Amino acid sequence: MSKTLHITNGNSLTEILNNELEIKGDILTWQEMLCEGPTISHIDSDTFIEIRQQFLSEYYNIEIDKVELKKELDKLNSIENYDKIILWFEYDLFCHINLLGVMSLLHQKEIRLPLYLVCSGRIEGEKNLKGLSELSPEQLLKHYDERVELTDEDKDLAITLWRTYCGKDHNLFKRYIVKESSFKYLSNCLKAHLRRFPDAKSGLSVLEKNTLEIVRDNDIKSKHHLLGYILNYQGFYGFGDLQLERMIHKLSLFFDENEHALTLNRKGHEALVKIHNFSSEINNNMTYGGLNRLDYQFNKDENKLVKTNINVH
Repeated sequence: MSKTLHITNGNSLTEILNNELEIKGDILTWQEMLCEGPTISHIDSDTFIEIRQQFLSEYYNIEIDKVELKKELDKLNSIENYDKIILWFEYDLFCHINLLGVMSLLHQKEIRLPLYLVCSGRIEGEKNLKGLSELSPEQLLKHYDERVELTDEDKDLAITLWRTYCGKDHNLFKRYIVKESSFKYLSNCLKAHLRRFPDAKSGLSVLEKNTLEIVRDNDIKSKHHLLGYILNYQGFYGFGDLQLERMIHKLSLFFDENEHALTLNRKGHEALVKIHNFSSEINNNMTYGGLNRLDYQFNKDENKLVKTNINVH
């Protein structure tokens, strides 16, 4: 009897598939955030788990439950039970880098079953992009019915992009921004990735700049209030509370805060008009795959990453 393996982008979607939709098959829940922290291309390895364990513990105080992780990934060791795999991932960078990782893992395990993608994003009649967990059961079923079978070219592309992400030259992503594939939001995600490195003039990433503009242009009561705004207006990043709270904390040097309001201070205004480069002051030393973000800056004029000049002030 044929059986499907679903790989979802997290617990909330797994619960919806289990409890609200009568979709048949087994579910593997992917619970990583590979868009941050160091990665190596070989996912199916103890080294990979150790690297991720150390990062998640150090940066976010998250402890990986190795038993739970092994139990989930073990589903890939009984692949003879399945005749196809359906990947449930969204339009944003957070999901796309996880998707590239999952597809590379399937390749490393030499799993050659037909692969299908259910990907949400633009919804007819809706202004904002939607995550899978935000869809109604009817909308989710429609997405499921319209799932896309991934081609060999799609699979090769995902593997190439994963290796690039784990490597040292992220400018290689540029050639894939214009490439046709079944991943219709990939181009936006690759652009968003390059723009999360510090701007060569201000030292602010696009999301950091947008955050300062939100504080400047709105009546923001607190950091928590600010978090709500960013969650709604982050475009193609798809970051969660933990990631955005860390960013807000790093940007605290640009805010004045009292019990009633969060306002931009002089330094914040200077950063927005690019008086000088603030990246070393913000000191967001995050690693993206194979690169530390402080080692590179995004040069808007050249539309590419350039090595950081140590003497930039």
